[in-house]
Amino acid sequence: MPPRWPRQPDRADPDYRRLDDRMNFAIHVAIFAAINSGAWFFRLLQHETWVWTLWLTGGWLMLLVAHGIYIFGLAKYTDRGQA
Repeated sequence: MPPRWPRQPDRADPDYRRLDDRMNFAIHVAIFAAINSGAWFFRLLQHETWVWTLWLTGGWLMLLVAHGIYIFGLAKYTDRGQA
Protein backbone atom coordinates (compact mmCIF):
# COMPACT_ATOMS: atom_id res chain seq x y z
CA MET A 1 0.00 0.00 0.00
CA PRO A 2 1.51 3.37 -0.95
CA PRO A 3 2.26 5.90 1.77
CA ARG A 4 -0.40 8.53 2.34
CA TRP A 5 0.08 12.19 3.03
CA PRO A 6 -1.74 12.99 6.32
CA ARG A 7 -3.24 16.26 5.07
CA GLN A 8 -4.18 18.02 1.84
CA PRO A 9 -1.02 18.25 -0.35
CA ASP A 10 0.00 21.87 -0.79
CA ARG A 11 3.25 23.19 -2.22
CA ALA A 12 3.20 25.93 0.45
CA ASP A 13 3.62 23.24 3.15
CA PRO A 14 7.37 22.97 3.96
CA ASP A 15 7.20 19.24 4.77
CA TYR A 16 5.44 18.52 1.49
CA ARG A 17 7.99 20.63 -0.46
CA ARG A 18 10.86 18.71 1.15
CA LEU A 19 9.29 15.36 0.28
CA ASP A 20 8.43 16.50 -3.26
CA ASP A 21 11.96 17.77 -3.90
CA ARG A 22 13.49 14.52 -2.65
CA MET A 23 11.14 12.42 -4.78
CA ASN A 24 12.04 14.54 -7.84
CA PHE A 25 15.72 14.02 -7.06
CA ALA A 26 15.17 10.24 -6.83
CA ILE A 27 13.43 10.30 -10.22
CA HIS A 28 16.34 12.25 -11.71
CA VAL A 29 18.81 9.69 -10.33
CA ALA A 30 16.75 6.85 -11.83
CA ILE A 31 16.60 8.54 -15.25
CA PHE A 32 20.35 9.23 -15.08
CA ALA A 33 21.07 5.58 -14.27
CA ALA A 34 18.79 4.24 -17.00
CA ILE A 35 20.02 6.47 -19.82
CA ASN A 36 23.69 6.28 -18.93
CA SER A 37 23.70 2.53 -18.42
CA GLY A 38 22.04 2.16 -21.82
CA ALA A 39 24.55 4.50 -23.45
CA TRP A 40 27.49 2.63 -21.93
CA PHE A 41 25.98 -0.73 -22.86
CA PHE A 42 25.70 0.28 -26.52
CA ARG A 43 29.19 1.80 -26.33
CA LEU A 44 30.50 -1.63 -25.29
CA LEU A 45 28.68 -3.28 -28.19
CA GLN A 46 30.34 -0.92 -30.67
CA HIS A 47 33.97 -1.52 -31.58
CA GLU A 48 34.61 2.17 -32.05
CA THR A 49 34.97 4.64 -29.21
CA TRP A 50 32.04 6.87 -28.38
CA VAL A 51 33.68 9.89 -26.77
CA TRP A 52 30.35 11.62 -26.24
CA THR A 53 29.35 9.07 -23.59
CA LEU A 54 32.14 10.37 -21.34
CA TRP A 55 30.89 13.93 -21.75
CA LEU A 56 27.27 12.92 -21.26
CA THR A 57 27.95 10.98 -18.07
CA GLY A 58 30.40 13.51 -16.63
CA GLY A 59 28.28 16.56 -17.34
CA TRP A 60 25.06 14.99 -16.19
CA LEU A 61 26.73 13.64 -13.04
CA MET A 62 27.99 17.13 -12.16
CA LEU A 63 24.47 18.52 -12.55
CA LEU A 64 23.06 15.68 -10.47
CA VAL A 65 25.60 16.29 -7.68
CA ALA A 66 24.77 20.01 -7.71
CA HIS A 67 21.07 19.16 -7.51
CA GLY A 68 21.72 16.83 -4.57
CA ILE A 69 23.81 19.44 -2.74
CA TYR A 70 21.00 21.94 -3.13
CA ILE A 71 18.24 19.54 -2.05
CA PHE A 72 20.04 17.98 0.91
CA GLY A 73 22.20 20.86 2.06
CA LEU A 74 21.16 24.30 0.90
CA ALA A 75 17.37 24.30 0.53
CA LYS A 76 15.52 25.99 3.37
CA TYR A 77 12.08 24.55 3.92
CA THR A 78 10.25 27.16 5.95
CA ASP A 79 6.83 28.67 5.55
CA ARG A 80 6.82 31.12 2.66
CA GLY A 81 5.22 33.78 4.85
CA GLN A 82 8.06 33.57 7.39
CA ALA A 83 11.05 33.43 5.05
